[in-house]
Amino acid sequence: MRSLWRTLDRRTLRDVGLVCLADALVGASFGAIAVSGGLDAWVPIVMSLLVFAGGAQFAAVGVVLAGGSPVAAVVSGLVLNARLLPYGFAVADVLGGRGRLVGAHLIMDEGVAFTLRQDDPRGRRAVFWICGVALFAVWNVSVVLGALAGQAIGDTDTFGLDAAFPAVILALVLPALRDRGTRDAALLGAAVALAATPFLPAGVPLLLALTGLLLHVPQLRDREVAR
Repeated sequence: MRSLWRTLDRRTLRDVGLVCLADALVGASFGAIAVSGGLDAWVPIVMSLLVFAGGAQFAAVGVVLAGGSPVAAVVSGLVLNARLLPYGFAVADVLGGRGRLVGAHLIMDEGVAFTLRQDDPRGRRAVFWICGVALFAVWNVSVVLGALAGQAIGDTDTFGLDAAFPAVILALVLPALRDRGTRDAALLGAAVALAATPFLPAGVPLLLALTGLLLHVPQLRDREVAR
């Protein structure tokens, strides 16, 4: 592990540290929101250890707390985590060896982004594992602390913790919205979800938002033909 630290420059290590700090705040808010919403403290803690996907965790817990079925909660989480499949292909070169299964569990947006910034194979491997292990530790500790705080706080809305996850998701998707096709698909999906919310169970409108991808199909076909 010490050799991995020496591989990276200070700027990269600083950026990883800042991401860990941001995720610590989000993890704490997740634990607090889950517990104050009525779930037992062990639920967000175990979910963080076994799932380790903030977006999917927030989505699943949000669906359950809104009255949705466990099936809708699981499907919502799976839909969000579907993006991790291409991520795995993008960082496949750093997952070889005995730690492949552990590495697969550590795949997340931030780690992949840092890995793709590195050109050197050794640097890619170093930043992936350092970022992954650090975020896993920080996230799980923060969720535990947040769950304990949630038992004491009661109403997390008072502190605005319910806005933490939407803010993070918005920050992640904003760069992708520069593409017109992606923006149009997102707007259509949002419109469908909003229109369906008053009439359908919690979690189902989120799944229906995938209809926005229909706008992307012709564009993807044109791009393939152009190649």
